[in-house]
Amino acid sequence: MHLKISHATEYRYDEPVQYGLQRLRLTPTNQPGQTVLNWRTLVEGAVIEVGYDDHFGNRTHLVSIDGDRESFRIEASGEVETEDRAGVLGPHQSHVPLWLYARETPLSKAGKLIRELAKSAEGGTDLERMHSLTAIIHETVKYEPGETQVQTTAEEALERAKGVCQDHAHILISAARTLGLPARYVSGYLMTEGHPEQTASHAWADVHIPSLGWVGFDPANKICPDDRYVRIAHGLCYRDAAPVSGLVHGVASETLKVAVTVERQGQQQAQSQSQGEQNQTQGR
Repeated sequence: MHLKISHATEYRYDEPVQYGLQRLRLTPTNQPGQTVLNWRTLVEGAVIEVGYDDHFGNRTHLVSIDGDRESFRIEASGEVETEDRAGVLGPHQSHVPLWLYARETPLSKAGKLIRELAKSAEGGTDLERMHSLTAIIHETVKYEPGETQVQTTAEEALERAKGVCQDHAHILISAARTLGLPARYVSGYLMTEGHPEQTASHAWADVHIPSLGWVGFDPANKICPDDRYVRIAHGLCYRDAAPVSGLVHGVASETLKVAVTVERQGQQQAQSQSQGEQNQTQGR
């Protein structure tokens, strides 16, 4: 599938900010299931200082804000060709050892509820247990924006039984590690039919199944990622793969606005053609 993506992030402050530094993980890379056709990242009111690949292999840029700024804007956009691999990415290939993905983080640390959840999926193959956990999390934790924050842990989200895709991913990661399976957090994009305009990027989890390698699971939608998904970054939890993170110097209050558009290229062309024909009709 040929996908076209636009991701705009705008920060506004109620008083000028003297200095800020932001880390951007907004650039997809070629990997199993996706080929990047073109991509660019632009910033307004800030400067891209350096680009590099972090220790997880995520393409990263550092952006600085200097000189009494009241706002700055980041726009990442491009086109990616994807294929449906039923969530299977294959063997682990990285400088980071596989065992590192079995390590807990503050956001993914298992508590009593996570351990009970993991036990409920015992029996069957590792793959069957992950599919079972994906379904249980989807049914147990209601998708409800505003109920959790980026600091919310997997255990807290499970206790509330409410959250967003970040929480669903953390819960699955925590449960998988409890069962002895390496797992990682993935940030990226999802093309939703009929709803190209979104207010945030997406997140899901990869679990390493010995017989298959890395396999993706999206508890928020109860499926394995297919050709509607584009991977951007991954890590042990959200903090390693956040699209934008950083700091500013000062005490200004911050307002964040995010706009994401993910659409099929052929669909976009058809919409443009239809709009053009409509305009011609109206002009007669």
